[in-house]
Amino acid sequence: MPVEVTWWGHATCTIEDSGVRVLTDPLFARRMAHLRRRSGELPPAEAAVAEAVLVSHLHSDHLHLRSLARLAPGTRLVLPRGAGRSVPGLKRVTSAAGLRVTEVAPGDEVRVDALRVRAVPALHDGRRLPLGPHRSPALGYVISGEARTYFAGDTGLFDSMAEEVGPVDVALLPVGGWGPYLGHGHLDPGRAAQALAALAPRAAVPVHYGTYWPIGMDGIRPHEFYAPGEEFVRKAARLAPQVAVHLLEHGGRVRPEAAR
Repeated sequence: MPVEVTWWGHATCTIEDSGVRVLTDPLFARRMAHLRRRSGELPPAEAAVAEAVLVSHLHSDHLHLRSLARLAPGTRLVLPRGAGRSVPGLKRVTSAAGLRVTEVAPGDEVRVDALRVRAVPALHDGRRLPLGPHRSPALGYVISGEARTYFAGDTGLFDSMAEEVGPVDVALLPVGGWGPYLGHGHLDPGRAAQALAALAPRAAVPVHYGTYWPIGMDGIRPHEFYAPGEEFVRKAARLAPQVAVHLLEHGGRVRPEAAR
């Protein structure tokens, strides 16, 4: 299973398979609106280098315009269908940066050199908040090359998840958030472990936790910031003991096939 995964923080990951680099939900900001990066250095310039960038949904911490502007001209940008109509400034940024934009819905596939990227459903509010219309689905992606890697984006647990995603080797699952409470359409460590048991990959990496926190809320339920990764590891060991779970530091990388 020759795939390498690097976690840069939040939902931003690099997946390298078959010599092709795919970047997910790039967020390269020290501060965004009411959120401040509290853990890990900002990703280095190399993090913005990829053949394709996958955006799971339109929330600003997943579709971040200033981060997209850092991508190299010619990069393929894969977005949920309707993003161009729903996000003010997106067309200007993608045109100025010279990005090749493809909009997709669940079931659509995109070829990226030697890889196939398939969009799959996610249970999440995919709008551009706070006032965006319900035009665009929230998505996950399955990246298939020499391995099959599932990037879940931001999602809740839903009954048909394993069926919609299909067989995968590696699962990158959100296990937390950026505030002290998770609402509908999110995975906490327990629900993420349930998802892992249903998906049954060979390996998993927890993401989307322990990076950003609201300014002024450092002392409010701090365990919700620090604890989700280790809590997921414990719960996954009970519910999906056959899966090798890799808990990464910010900027850490793993080749799951070599770590088993």
